[in-house]
Amino acid sequence: MDFMFTEEQKELRRRVRKFAEEKLAPLAPEVDESEEVSWDLVKLLADEGLLRLMVPKEYGGAGMVSCVNISIVREEFSRVCSAAASIFTMQGLGTYPITLFGTEEQKRRYLSPIGNGERLAAFALSEPDAGSDVGRMKTTAVLDGDHYVLNGAKRWISQGPAAEIYTVFAKTDPAKGNKGISAFIVEKGTPGFDPSRKMKLMAAHCICEPRFDNCRIPKGNLLGEENRGMKISMENLDMFRTTVGATAVGYAQRAYEEALSRAKNRVVFSQPLSEFQVTQFKLADMATEIQAARLMVYWAAKLKDQGENWRTVMTSASMAKLFATEVCHRVVDESLQIHGGTGLIKGTPIERIYRMQRSLRIYEGASEIQRITIARSILREE
Repeated sequence: MDFMFTEEQKELRRRVRKFAEEKLAPLAPEVDESEEVSWDLVKLLADEGLLRLMVPKEYGGAGMVSCVNISIVREEFSRVCSAAASIFTMQGLGTYPITLFGTEEQKRRYLSPIGNGERLAAFALSEPDAGSDVGRMKTTAVLDGDHYVLNGAKRWISQGPAAEIYTVFAKTDPAKGNKGISAFIVEKGTPGFDPSRKMKLMAAHCICEPRFDNCRIPKGNLLGEENRGMKISMENLDMFRTTVGATAVGYAQRAYEEALSRAKNRVVFSQPLSEFQVTQFKLADMATEIQAARLMVYWAAKLKDQGENWRTVMTSASMAKLFATEVCHRVVDESLQIHGGTGLIKGTPIERIYRMQRSLRIYEGASEIQRITIARSILREE
């Protein structure tokens, strides 16, 4: 894989892997099973300077926000500590729209606190009845003098309610469907905004269902142009959809390593599991698929950073996300099979990964949606 990376990116991977194994691994069994954001974890990431990768240099960040760099960090974190990967990712997912479309005032106000870990961000697009079908969004924003008034509800909002800066999407012209959506910056503590309702998932995750009840936000909190929210959300997802594939590769890599160790050390019928051809074939398939997924992810990330046309970026991101998450599911399942009953014991690494990886094939576009996107691109349907 090194042929795809610059020397700086190779060094980033070495640094992040060392940091993850030394600092994050001891915390993972606890923080990965918590439904709260660990501020100790946030501080660790901030002190290491990794959150600055989500912010451009002119606003206190580390340089250009790079899909390859984000994928490197997300893969290495996911291999060791899912909670760290989630915090890192959400700092970008919640504020990349500000980087792309924010005014100078908005960028200077919100981006620096994200990069230094002082404030957490969230991306509020999905709703109870509008996940993959964003056009069914019911949250509205009505202009009233110098303010927009938001009413509605969101769901599946990662890092809420701990987050303080939310990129929120609402319909400003419901009659136009997808073309009538706008994006806004909403701060925690704004009257009428309640992000306190938490959700419980099969794998622990800090996630909430925000509510808007006549929530008044200044007109200056509009992000980009009115009724251009769909474009903002899609450009954001085109960046981070590929990195979901990187998380899948990280989970799969750890599952493979656990399976390899188990196969070498578990003795059955007077010989290690690794001596049985059926186990060898499983390991061979796992290693091959992981490598293929990794190549797809970083190829898509490279295309994004090089500024390829939107169709190429979108299609490559969908392919990488689809393939890597499906590979992850197969690898983790086979790893657990190699572990046998031990893999079902609560708290073992493979049991934890088995629960955590399941959401990958759903969020930021389910596998079925990725196939639709890819097919339309192939057929050149507008």
